[in-house]
Amino acid sequence: MLKKILGIVIISTIAIPSSYARNQIDIVGSSTVYPFTILVAEKFGKTEKFKTPKVESTGTGGGFKLFCAGVGLKYPDFTNASRAIKESEIELCKENGVGNITEAKIGYDGLVIANAKSAPALALSKKDIYLALAKEIPNPDKSQTFVKNPYQKWNQINPKFPNVAIEVLGPPPTSGTRDSFVELVFEPACTGYSWIKDLEKKDNKLFKSKCHTIREDGLYIEAGENDNLMVQKIVSNKNAFAIFGFSFLDNNADKIQGALIDGVKPDMDTIASGAYTISRPLFFYIKNAHVKVIPGMQSFINEYVSDKASGKDGYLSERGLISLTKSERDVLMPKIKGLSNIVTDKSPSAKK
Repeated sequence: MLKKILGIVIISTIAIPSSYARNQIDIVGSSTVYPFTILVAEKFGKTEKFKTPKVESTGTGGGFKLFCAGVGLKYPDFTNASRAIKESEIELCKENGVGNITEAKIGYDGLVIANAKSAPALALSKKDIYLALAKEIPNPDKSQTFVKNPYQKWNQINPKFPNVAIEVLGPPPTSGTRDSFVELVFEPACTGYSWIKDLEKKDNKLFKSKCHTIREDGLYIEAGENDNLMVQKIVSNKNAFAIFGFSFLDNNADKIQGALIDGVKPDMDTIASGAYTISRPLFFYIKNAHVKVIPGMQSFINEYVSDKASGKDGYLSERGLISLTKSERDVLMPKIKGLSNIVTDKSPSAKK
């Protein structure tokens, strides 16, 4: 059944009998947001009368797939995300009766290219990273064509770089970090070529296939959704780099270092100010139909968005979360308290 609320069409969801409710919150989603959510869950379990929520790292795309599969006790209550929900995911939610959800932006995170502290530090441009990791690149002979990426070593891109094989561990296609990476690094590097910028206007589908595709010849290694494992691997292999969220760099600063990107070091100040340009917002999404049925959901939400957790000096900032500005928090709080931010196919946060 369709209802119209405040001019927005939403899909009514099936009520869950309270007598059959789970007594534990179920959360899935982004590996980047996972360490923040697990910390909130642990503190919540210790200080509230409710059970500690179950938190699973499935990746952003995998999380939306599970979250949007339906309403009821076997489906998750929240999903973490390192990008905004896509229109296709909103449609999946609607098809399965999950038409009434709330988006909560919790803060910001930078993407880093990290390696072991025992190895030389690199200063990279977005173009350097694109040339190292894209499946196809603009032909080095200057013709307006793409060729299979010929670069095997870093010094082939820039003679100042080490004479070692390109070896970069990174997230799989289900990861929001990967989506953000190609959007924030590959796309601006690609459009730095004027003829490719023209291609974007003429044939956006072809443009994305050429400028958003990571190489598949073994030099980029998909490392699953376990960012801690990537940290361990680059510590043990000084020639390897890894792509993950700033929080993992911040929490392992004694062992790993982040490359300068376009001359800017990744840290909390440069990410917050926007000087470090490969940064993105982080979210969690709430299934509104579950809030009054699953014990503790509203209390957990209140804990997550509280000043003591995700505020400027909250305990999540110690883990590397860059807090929202005061004006952003002022917008967020009323939506969370009333669960009135209904995400539909007309949502400004939705991405194609």
